[in-house]
Amino acid sequence: EPMAFISSILYIIILLNTIAAIITVFREPREIAATWGWLIVLVMLPVIGFIIYFFFGRRIRKKRIFNLRAQETVGLQELVEQQQRDLAYTKEKIGPAKFRFKNPYQEELASFFLEADDAIITENNDVEIFVDGQEKFDRLKEDIKNAKHHIHLLYYIFNQDEIGEEIMQLLIDKAQQGVEVLVIYDALGSRMTRNSFWNKLHEAGGQSVAFFGYTLGFINWRINYRNHRKIAVIDGKIGYVGGFNVGDEYLGKGPLGAWRDTHIRIAGDAVYSLQSRFLVDWNAAVIEEKRREFIPEYFPLTETKGENTMQIVSTGPDSDVQKIKFGLVKMILMAKKSVWIQTPYFIPDESIQEALSIAAMSGVDVRIMIPCKPDHPVVYRATEYYSSQLLKSGVKIYVYQKGFLHAKIMVVDGEMATVGTSNFDMRSFRLNFEVNAFVYNEQFAKKVEEEFVNDLKNCTIANEKYFEKQDRWKRFKQKFARLFAPIL
Repeated sequence: EPMAFISSILYIIILLNTIAAIITVFREPREIAATWGWLIVLVMLPVIGFIIYFFFGRRIRKKRIFNLRAQETVGLQELVEQQQRDLAYTKEKIGPAKFRFKNPYQEELASFFLEADDAIITENNDVEIFVDGQEKFDRLKEDIKNAKHHIHLLYYIFNQDEIGEEIMQLLIDKAQQGVEVLVIYDALGSRMTRNSFWNKLHEAGGQSVAFFGYTLGFINWRINYRNHRKIAVIDGKIGYVGGFNVGDEYLGKGPLGAWRDTHIRIAGDAVYSLQSRFLVDWNAAVIEEKRREFIPEYFPLTETKGENTMQIVSTGPDSDVQKIKFGLVKMILMAKKSVWIQTPYFIPDESIQEALSIAAMSGVDVRIMIPCKPDHPVVYRATEYYSSQLLKSGVKIYVYQKGFLHAKIMVVDGEMATVGTSNFDMRSFRLNFEVNAFVYNEQFAKKVEEEFVNDLKNCTIANEKYFEKQDRWKRFKQKFARLFAPIL
């Protein structure tokens, strides 16, 4: 009968789709949560699920990873090896401490980053903190105008709007003066920016490149792996890193209204690490003829006498070790008094959840601040879900009400802090290319805490009643979003 025939065909399609889904997902090693997430997508959405997987689920080919790692020849390997020897020397109690750490825990964390990421330990850094977009861009524009040798910029989003045009004109002016101008922008993040915008820079003598760009018109095979870093390096002496991209919305002129972010300006030896990171990304993105090699002008001697000991740590899908996440877990478990976090997206994996729960249940003051509104609805519902779950362990959740909170910071015990581009979510830990500054300095940590306390004045406390008041439909969306948390 026709109906029996159609039923048989449907059963066969479902069976073949399920078999194909299992084979597809298990072809490459990945975390169990991500495996189940993709299995649900492929089984629940026959055919369409495979199209989604093709663009978002495939891992970077081993050859491509090898090519990215092969670029790690710019600059600082000898210094890394010397510092590893110095730390081993100190641990054996053979000689005096080589670095200014307040306690052994900070030294352990620095040792981990040195081993896992070749993240050199730098001292004598001056660090300024910005929580307002206008102040950050005014300072950056001033530094660009004063550049003598080179301007290196890497932004996930570089928009062709008022602030984008303003910075572009400054770059064009400097390129015409003979200053080297190199700009990396992410192909997906900057998708609304037209090629003509970059052509103006090229005509002036500057260069730009899209990271993991579009290969066939509007098709991007590596759309799931984004360069989410925000780096600026001026003359090898001044560096910027943090949450602000280049766009009017970061000045509070977008649909989300007022914008609360955190960015830092560094003068000192830590700029070497930002420079090295930029050059590695540049060399990975451009054709061979445009690659940059080590020259002394990229790494000039600095005369800064700042007080901050710090490391610049990078992570991305080109590494099997989730370096920033591991560092965050270690910081949380090292905490004796407090762990304060600000993040726009809070989608932690089990290790982060457990670390936060252990800290809170041990009497540590754990506070997490999230936005009051979504810029990605599904991601925000997952953020709400995970936040509500941690309440049970004694974690305090604060919802920022004065615009959109985009800051990515953590401060521990008022003694050390991290500021960077990595969100507290699985995407930042596993899929995006990210960079964070880890600062081992009490004065800097106190400044970060002060800004956190200021923000508390504009927060609602999200306790159990806060979540219980939400209607059933919203709670269903939170639980549903959580199913896709590993692949968001």
